[in-house]
Amino acid sequence: MSTHAESAPLTVRQDVHAPIPRHVAIVMDGNGRWAKKRFMPRFFGHKQGVDALVRTVLACADRGIEYLTVFAFSSENWKRPTEEVSGLMGLVLVAVSKYLTRLADRGVRIRIVGDRSQVSEKLREAWENAEASTRHNTRITLSVAFNYGGRWDVVQACRKAMEAGIGPQDLDEDRLASFMALSYAPDPDLFIRTGGELRISNFLLWQAAYSELVFTDCLWPEFGESDLDAALEQFARRERRFGMVPAPAHAASEAVKA
Repeated sequence: MSTHAESAPLTVRQDVHAPIPRHVAIVMDGNGRWAKKRFMPRFFGHKQGVDALVRTVLACADRGIEYLTVFAFSSENWKRPTEEVSGLMGLVLVAVSKYLTRLADRGVRIRIVGDRSQVSEKLREAWENAEASTRHNTRITLSVAFNYGGRWDVVQACRKAMEAGIGPQDLDEDRLASFMALSYAPDPDLFIRTGGELRISNFLLWQAAYSELVFTDCLWPEFGESDLDAALEQFARRERRFGMVPAPAHAASEAVKA
């Protein structure tokens, strides 16, 4: 459970008919600030962030969410201090070793999205093992965006399309989307960012075109089930029109009667 207490926790489970998003995307922000508030090195915030991620994956699976995509390391994060980046790489290896079996046994499929060319061979091998050992799981798909950027994703998709010999006249949105890093998943219905910042920071620029956005002040290491349910509560109250006009109230009532 979350440890922050600015407001009473909300829940979406009271109404069994409340819509549940198929795909949730999360920018896991606030690890460094969480550690700083406790006079600890930033690395300890990232470590606590891994624990929060595992909690959230299992909570999403329990609520029937089919896909969870998290922003673990952006293509811009290489600009951080070398010591912090090195620590993050080591933490990923430890996390895979520590949590892989637990997640696999709970029906979680793991996929890594992003540019793998800049990470170590050891880390690539760990990712490949995680993907291979969970490829038959179907309860929830966890996509970890690592060394990922939304602009990079669009560029790499365009390059793949050109390499496939697709001409300009044949390239449309659906064809380009098939080359995106998350082509195997539906676009995210709900986009959550923790840590109080009000921006999407180059995450899923193409895929989040019609996502419902929820921003919370909760720092990621503190994110718990009550925070997830609060975001799902907001999602359930939204009217998703995808550019269309809302249906007249009398038409909706007639549809219910029919």
